[in-house]
Amino acid sequence: MNYLLYYIIILPISSLNNFFLYLVSDVLYLIVGKLIKYRLKLITKNLKNSFPNKSENEIKGIRRYFYKHFSDLIVESLKGFTISEKRINKKIKIKNPELLNEMAKNGQNIILIGGHYNNWEMSAQKMPLECKHELFAIYKPLSNDFFDKKMKDSREKFGLIMIPMKETKNYFNTDDKKPRAIIFGSDQSPSNAKNAHWINFLNQESGFLYGAEKYAKEFNWPVVYVSIQKSERGTYEVSFHLITDQPKQEPNGKIIKDFANLLEADINHNPPYWLWTHNRWKKSK
Repeated sequence: MNYLLYYIIILPISSLNNFFLYLVSDVLYLIVGKLIKYRLKLITKNLKNSFPNKSENEIKGIRRYFYKHFSDLIVESLKGFTISEKRINKKIKIKNPELLNEMAKNGQNIILIGGHYNNWEMSAQKMPLECKHELFAIYKPLSNDFFDKKMKDSREKFGLIMIPMKETKNYFNTDDKKPRAIIFGSDQSPSNAKNAHWINFLNQESGFLYGAEKYAKEFNWPVVYVSIQKSERGTYEVSFHLITDQPKQEPNGKIIKDFANLLEADINHNPPYWLWTHNRWKKSK
């Protein structure tokens, strides 16, 4: 069944040109957003709690555009299996790679921290083509071995190296001559609320994963925020913002709070592009 799904459905869709790819997305939007209304109650609850001052019509508008964006994300994720270097260079523009490349030139290892906003998958896939660091990304392996390998191969096709979550610290301890950058997605709901760092985020008390700050302080790696903006349908712009180059000197919790503030500003700028289907606030302090 895995082989049939991959070779009969996923690869043919992945091979489509932009016109037909986004035609599939339009059909998918009608199914996901109009017919089955995927996670409608959760999305609506998340939006209302995050934007208490917005009207019912404004919430509905954000939700509608989110479903359209979410459908685009799905087909773009499928495109990642077969995308060429030429195509990904057109879809993802990195505005200031020199910020990272100057650090690489100086032999500095860094932590890149971002959220599930706009197309984080394809942006990470593109980064090794312009960034001089050896790039790693933390991920949770899929339970399905076949699709775990296919996803890993897709993500690594331009040089990104995927690190299973449980092996994270081993990569910080590795003595490597080439400067390294490790990508953390730090806006998920923490598995253990007791170990989370709690911040007011989108008008709610929100637990944040503390790993990025913990490793930054322990190994004294500068921390850079990754901002991703949609310039038009199917194309994105990535920009880097230095949070700190002296993490050991920062008060506990400040790095994560600064990250949360930057992500919140991006979300407030364009609300539909965050992953509202995620049950972000399922745990309380």
